[in-house]
Amino acid sequence: MTDNTTPIATPEHTVDGFVREFLRELNFGQGTDLTRASVNDKYLAMARTVRHYLMVRWLATLRRQYQLQAKSVAYLSAEFLLGRQLDNALLAADLDEVVEEGLASLGIDLAELREAEVEPGLGNGGLGRLAACFIDSLATMNVPCIGYGIRYEYGIFRQTFVDGWQVEKPDNWLALGSPWEFPHPESAVTVDFGGHTEQYTDESGTTRSRWVPGWSVLGVPYNYMVPGFENGRVNTLRLWSARATRAFDLEIFNAGDYAQAVRAQTFAENISKVLYPEDSTPQGKELRLQQQYFFVACSLRDFLDQVLPHDFDLRNLPDRIVFQLNDTHPVIAIPELMRILVDERGWEWSEAWAITQKCFAYTCHTLLPEALEVWSVELLGKLLPRHLEIIYRINEDFMAELREAYPDDELRVRRMSIIAEYPERAVRMAYLATVAGSKVNGVAALHSQLLKDKVLHDFSDHYPDKFTNVTNGVTPRRFVRLANPGLSELITSAIGDGWVTDLDKLQELEPLADDADFRAAFRQVKRANKLRLVDVLAERDGITVDPDTMLDVMVKRLHEYKRQTLKLLHVVTLYDQVTSGAVKIEDVTPRTFAFGAKAAPGYRMAKQTIGLINAVGRVVNNDPALQGRLTVAFPANYNVTLAEKLIPAADLSEQISLAGKEASGTGNMKFALNGALTIGTDDGANVEIRELVGDDNFFLFGLLEPEVAEIVDRGYHPTSYYEENRSLRHALDLIASGAFSGGDRATFEPIVSNLLSEDRFLVLADYQAYIDAQERVDEAYADTEAWTRSAVLNVARSGFFSSDRSMRDYIDRIWHTHPVPPER
Repeated sequence: MTDNTTPIATPEHTVDGFVREFLRELNFGQGTDLTRASVNDKYLAMARTVRHYLMVRWLATLRRQYQLQAKSVAYLSAEFLLGRQLDNALLAADLDEVVEEGLASLGIDLAELREAEVEPGLGNGGLGRLAACFIDSLATMNVPCIGYGIRYEYGIFRQTFVDGWQVEKPDNWLALGSPWEFPHPESAVTVDFGGHTEQYTDESGTTRSRWVPGWSVLGVPYNYMVPGFENGRVNTLRLWSARATRAFDLEIFNAGDYAQAVRAQTFAENISKVLYPEDSTPQGKELRLQQQYFFVACSLRDFLDQVLPHDFDLRNLPDRIVFQLNDTHPVIAIPELMRILVDERGWEWSEAWAITQKCFAYTCHTLLPEALEVWSVELLGKLLPRHLEIIYRINEDFMAELREAYPDDELRVRRMSIIAEYPERAVRMAYLATVAGSKVNGVAALHSQLLKDKVLHDFSDHYPDKFTNVTNGVTPRRFVRLANPGLSELITSAIGDGWVTDLDKLQELEPLADDADFRAAFRQVKRANKLRLVDVLAERDGITVDPDTMLDVMVKRLHEYKRQTLKLLHVVTLYDQVTSGAVKIEDVTPRTFAFGAKAAPGYRMAKQTIGLINAVGRVVNNDPALQGRLTVAFPANYNVTLAEKLIPAADLSEQISLAGKEASGTGNMKFALNGALTIGTDDGANVEIRELVGDDNFFLFGLLEPEVAEIVDRGYHPTSYYEENRSLRHALDLIASGAFSGGDRATFEPIVSNLLSEDRFLVLADYQAYIDAQERVDEAYADTEAWTRSAVLNVARSGFFSSDRSMRDYIDRIWHTHPVPPER
């Protein structure tokens, strides 16, 4: 650890200073000179030069934190979807102009180097992007935080389309090097698996258990800087990469069995190979559990042994750290901390449990029962036998507590057991997190209420003070300031630049919604963003988009509850109406329907839906009668980099999940902040968006959550909607006829059959309300001034959805941490 007397070399914050640092890095870091350097050489040298400026602040932050020992947040997350790092680093260090001018003096175009950056493959969707927003906000708010996760070698996958069908390719994001990470193999942590437990008697005569592992791997830490916005603080994201403890067996190699010689290395490295390995097989499930235990075991060991002083009294641990469990993936950290305290430190059970309960808090991100992780007792016993024993003991104590509280309600006790008995004995991780955590939070007002009323009702009744709400948010630095520079400049010219760290200031824009000149400037920004997107899609995907059409966007993970199928039925309905002559083409509002979505490799129905979207797109886009009126765009491999271009250009945001199924959503917030109007159900954070922006500036449709529950309870019959609604029947019949599959009726039969026989998420029930809402969209869009006014009001009234506000809520309601400003 750096002490007070250690000097830290500070790069000169001038153009000449930057140029000197850059050329030094190019020569001695990349081993080349300017005349022979490739674009990647120049990008890597520039990125490392920029990080020099942040490293000064980073080292100072680490030193100050060690000196003060202030309470920190350890954010445990299986994903951190960071996006490209360069522009965020330039913004945080206030280096934009210095770097651009310095590179220009060397004949280098900064824009070209920006395009050379590869987005880190460290996340998939909303969960990972939320984690990235949160650690950005904590750094900007001067709150000590360490993010802990996995350094995935290949990320989730790179999505490609072959004949319109999703094909997964490895996302080799590390192939050309990552200049933003700092490997520390000397700080590797050993993580054990398998084996068995045994009883022994300690020196005091107490019978204890010890774990005798069967095998182990090493966790090698890679540090990433997380800079605050122009405030001098840089927090740390620490990601773990798995390595074998004995990677190479020379004796076996010399015997000629080359594959066996590196088998241990291959086996170990699989743990951090890909995000969310396909888990439809027993091997896939085992690998997922290995991943989860691997990263939390590394993280706890790191914090206890490396971050804390060696003489720290762990009885004071709750005053020094709170481990935030981002969904159920890290929940195995609870028995791991108990194992460390009881088995390794020799604590009594009750003392260890009292400390553990104060150190963890749990964020639940779902309302879907199938998304609440459950691990079979058989698998846990095989991989983590001691942890299973600890979970059993936690559950025994908990059930004894319940029997005392509800002596005449054994059914309730069984219902709340952490151990499920049917269909197999298994550990319910959400229950374990709720019992052990100091707080449990949902991520939007409706979600938190349903969490208490339905998903974890027994627990909220038993622990009413544990449950709270923290509505999600997004960082305005990346998703407005960086992603939408035109809008950022317009906002700053109107109200100053304080909004970047205080998004509530956007309220000052509200009067300008009635200013014709401001609305005109707002429209110019939106059109410029569309033109930028047109160029990006043409170069990136070969997709042609007309900037003069309404940009109607649905981008999110492909899942049935998110109802991309409902959006698609709208497209098919319009196509059917025009081609059948029911609607004149000149009466159709020109629209570009933009989709972005990945389907999990083993999710058959989701992959079928992607195939259908692309199939409909082929037919619609190749129909001469529809040119300039209807276009379907589905760029492959939607990611943060594309989101930063697509979201600012959008006119309409599609947030159409079935009410009561979406926890929150954050894409809905990004769209509203960038001046898109929302068409959506009263679900997740849509509820709060609508309340804040106003009913006149939001297109609400669909069943409410109580109505959904009522329909399901009395028995839902999707065929009745099909039979009674002519437009719906025509749309489904058109798909079933093979009109979008070259006459092959079998291709998309599974989608049609699923909707007509099951339709778990009530697509057909909400169809007509959705079509009616889209007609209201058309009417509103025809009035350009009124639409622009609504768009401005969406921006002005969405300041609540800053991740800075989310962090304040976590601090006040859960963490009780405090800012630690950097030394000046």
